[in-house]
Amino acid sequence: MKLQDSSFGLFNLLIMLSLTLLQSTDAITYNETLQMGQSIRISDTIVSAKGNFELGFFTEENSTEYFVGTWFKKIPGKKIVWVANRNHEFTDSSAILTVYNDGNLVIMQDELLYFVTNISSKSNSTSTHAMLLDSGNLVLLDDLTLEILWQSFNYPTHTLLPGMNIGVDSVSGYPWSLISWTSANDPHPGIFSLEVVENLNSWLLVIKRNSDKYWIGDQLSNFTLGSFERNSNAFMDKLRGTFFITWQGEYGSLLVLEVSGDLNQLSWSDNDKQWISIQSSKCGTRGLCGNFGVCNPQAMITCDCVPGFEPNDSSSGIEGNTSAGCKRKKPLLCSNTSSDGSTDGFKLIKAVEFLTNDLFVLNTSNALVCQRTCYENCSCLAYAYNSQSECLLWYDHVLDLKNISVDAGYADNQFPSFFLKLAASEIKDELNPGNNLGYKSNNSSKKLSKIGIISVAVAAMLILGLFVYFYYKWKKLRGSGEDLLLFDVGMGMKVESSDHNEADKIAKVDKREVKLPFFSFASVSSATDNFSAENKLGEGGFGPVYKGKLLNGDEVAVKRLSKRSGQGWDELKNEAMLIAKLQHNNLVRLLGCCIERDEKMLIYELMPNKSLDFILFDASKSMMLDWETRVRIIEGIAQGLLYLHQYSRLRIIHRDLKASNILLDIEMNPKISDFGMARMFGGNEVQANTNRIVGTYGYMSPEYALEGLFSVKSDVFSFGVLFLEIMTGKKNTGFYNMNSLNLLGYAWGLWTSGRTIEMMDPVLKEASKMQNLMIRYVNIAFLCVQEYPADRPVMSDVVSMLSNESVVLPCPKPPAFLNMRGTKISSSVGSSTENVSVNIMSATIMQAR
Repeated sequence: MKLQDSSFGLFNLLIMLSLTLLQSTDAITYNETLQMGQSIRISDTIVSAKGNFELGFFTEENSTEYFVGTWFKKIPGKKIVWVANRNHEFTDSSAILTVYNDGNLVIMQDELLYFVTNISSKSNSTSTHAMLLDSGNLVLLDDLTLEILWQSFNYPTHTLLPGMNIGVDSVSGYPWSLISWTSANDPHPGIFSLEVVENLNSWLLVIKRNSDKYWIGDQLSNFTLGSFERNSNAFMDKLRGTFFITWQGEYGSLLVLEVSGDLNQLSWSDNDKQWISIQSSKCGTRGLCGNFGVCNPQAMITCDCVPGFEPNDSSSGIEGNTSAGCKRKKPLLCSNTSSDGSTDGFKLIKAVEFLTNDLFVLNTSNALVCQRTCYENCSCLAYAYNSQSECLLWYDHVLDLKNISVDAGYADNQFPSFFLKLAASEIKDELNPGNNLGYKSNNSSKKLSKIGIISVAVAAMLILGLFVYFYYKWKKLRGSGEDLLLFDVGMGMKVESSDHNEADKIAKVDKREVKLPFFSFASVSSATDNFSAENKLGEGGFGPVYKGKLLNGDEVAVKRLSKRSGQGWDELKNEAMLIAKLQHNNLVRLLGCCIERDEKMLIYELMPNKSLDFILFDASKSMMLDWETRVRIIEGIAQGLLYLHQYSRLRIIHRDLKASNILLDIEMNPKISDFGMARMFGGNEVQANTNRIVGTYGYMSPEYALEGLFSVKSDVFSFGVLFLEIMTGKKNTGFYNMNSLNLLGYAWGLWTSGRTIEMMDPVLKEASKMQNLMIRYVNIAFLCVQEYPADRPVMSDVVSMLSNESVVLPCPKPPAFLNMRGTKISSSVGSSTENVSVNIMSATIMQAR
């Protein structure tokens, strides 16, 4: 999407006049082409030569948002197969589709231009026309050479028509992928995407949910068996970077990435007058059938239970219940014998496919050892033994089994046999451990079993006694902990799955995720010279921070919880667990902690240049922050936030981003710190509400400060405030003139009056040379501090704006908290005289998605 400046031009004026005249006429249907100067209104359409497809504006039920799209003409129901402007809807029926005077296909409303195509880098031609082909492909052609300058088949949205490509663009490296709709009635991009990924000398279809892998095609479906054709000339061309495949099929067939994340092949049935699902990836949904459920992609009822199990609820099946799973009909005896002397055993289940992601793998060349290992461990639920001499063991749960008995193309021995542990009464004539493991069911066996039980009980009592003795001895000496003075900062912290050896209830941090070194109070005190005033680096809401020196010369920062602090154990635990899971160059690194009696401390890598506010707001030190350093700090903070919001295992909202929480290393690289107020979001969460407002006024977004609502857009607002502070060298909370209570109002006044350069920090001597770039940066900052969250960009957009100067920026709306102290809100920035396009909202999207 790209917007032009106010020099609208004679051509634009003629188009608008034509639109005014056409509004009183009937709808127009164009025959396959749209010439330069022609326009399509809301009620007009283009129809392909043989009437296969139609293109025009559409709006979904109960919606006032208009999109341009393509749909089947001969098939009833107006099934949308391609959307031109799914990232930017139009809410006014005056919008038109036209070929612009530079040769591009655009959607226009008033002074707003949305560029469907961008051929500036491909052709110098300004004489073009658009044509809708009978394949459903919308192409932009050069009038003179009839060369295809752009085609919609290279930019699919949520549907693949026969002939559409999916892969990687050979020139830009941009992936051609499918992205689901947000909902059944909302064409905006959803959370699921389908990509083609290189795999050795072949390829994989991969569905992602946000950035996480959700489904892998070659393992869980037969979409790879002839549905696609690879391009023989360009496929996997390493030099050009091309990697794409083409969907095959007839008119009336398509491949849709559904809102649910399912990849669905549909075909229109003239007899049934409806779309029929030919095949689906529904068995690729992780955990679809729950524990001990097996998925059959060809069955009417997708989910069923494995033998010896029944649905958890009272229904006849678990179709549609993705988490209920199945329960045992008969409980396991766990190495005991029943009244008739029988024991638990294993049932062979053939023709099932399973994932090996979360299984325990035991390397052994003996299948009987594999069987015995599972039998003797009551927690083991099933096992399989494959041709690579791998013993696969299932513990805790058995998920994602798939029935392949009706699938074509699989060899009998393609998947290893699957053995499910069942109670004796469920085994009947199936495999029983007594046949192979030497277990006897006669009276002598029972006697031996009793003797064995007594022996085990006595041994267990002895072990328990020793454990209790050493436990209390360890607890008495627990205060010693690890010696911080001997710690190697370069080794850092270990992420493990084992438990902490920490018995004190107050120190029970989530043991399943991370193991932090626990240092003794004595060693921490020694490293900080008994927390001397000379080693004190500063003090925040959490408490004082001290410098500690280790024996190898390394230095650390010790954050000590003050007894007078408003923060406490919950915040310390929250910060420890969050930052322990995070690994990024622009996040401060946690080395360990000290929890001893009333003392609670966190130990971090030392940042020699302290916090950003220590330098930025001190006139004698701010000279250290030249233009390049400030830009590096801004970009580093943006990258850190992008990681928290999008690329960490859980979406994390910091909630207290400010200058004092940005630490600077020896090279002045920024690192975000203080995660005591941070919150984790799950994959589906985008916003939360709290009754406890935490953070720092001046950096809080309006929806959070006033209503307790927070989201990633809350951090974006704080980033925008911090952005302006770095550019101006001024704090947001302060009196700048009689009308401005804060920096936002002061800066906005200069921006709207065309005096942006005046707000820059006077120590930036390069200001005159970098004027255009500085104006651009201030524009980005104002986009981040807009009042409504929906108007603010996400951090991925911010990073793109910072790194790509060719992206045309939207015009910011007035910032939040602007009406304080009688500040007059300007609804327009049209009076600006800066050398930047700010009088018309602008953004750029090169491809239709």
